[in-house]
Amino acid sequence: MWDGSWSPSVRGSTPNKDEEGPAITYRLPMFPLSSVLLPDMVLPLHVFEPRYRQLMHDVGPSGEFGVVMIERGHEVGGGDVRADVGAVARVLQAEELDDGRWLVVTIGTRRVRVSSWLPDDPYPVAEVDDLPDISADVDLDAVRAALDRVLALTDRLGGDVVDAELSPSPVDAVYQAAIMAPLGPIDRLRLLSCDGLQERADLLVEQLRELEDVLRFQLDDG
Repeated sequence: MWDGSWSPSVRGSTPNKDEEGPAITYRLPMFPLSSVLLPDMVLPLHVFEPRYRQLMHDVGPSGEFGVVMIERGHEVGGGDVRADVGAVARVLQAEELDDGRWLVVTIGTRRVRVSSWLPDDPYPVAEVDDLPDISADVDLDAVRAALDRVLALTDRLGGDVVDAELSPSPVDAVYQAAIMAPLGPIDRLRLLSCDGLQERADLLVEQLRELEDVLRFQLDDG
């Protein structure tokens, strides 16, 4: 079972995701999923596997754990192949049900890279390093325009649309646009794995333009 050891930056205050500092490797409980968690993204979880019930007991009602995408395999039972870049989920709400299951609401706080996986005991644990997102001047107008076109087409096709003002922070704004866009997990993983903000913004605009073409084709075909 995880021994409860944390870096000082993990328990208590969360380091700002756009502040760069010395790399510190630390152990973190992990929750592999078939989806991708981005910073600022709300992630509800229904925790039913015994090993992840234990994880929730260990991290507590306001703790943190890592989320990485399962690239091959399944969420239940183990034996999966996992991405090496993920995000830290901070627990916002947690309720343990009478039968031992948990209903949990989390939010992504920062990126991490897995340096090594430790033996499951009983749930996955990894040694990770934080991956700070350094702010830079990017063309947020291009991101917003591409997002607006995709959301308008999604709405015309009867899809669910969540729209909101983007943050003035370039780092936050690009993540928020990626969250609002109807992107698949592979596209979101590519965004999360980008080394720099400019690269992430450019890739997001490219993905949105490709998605716009697909949606226009669906609309014309329908």
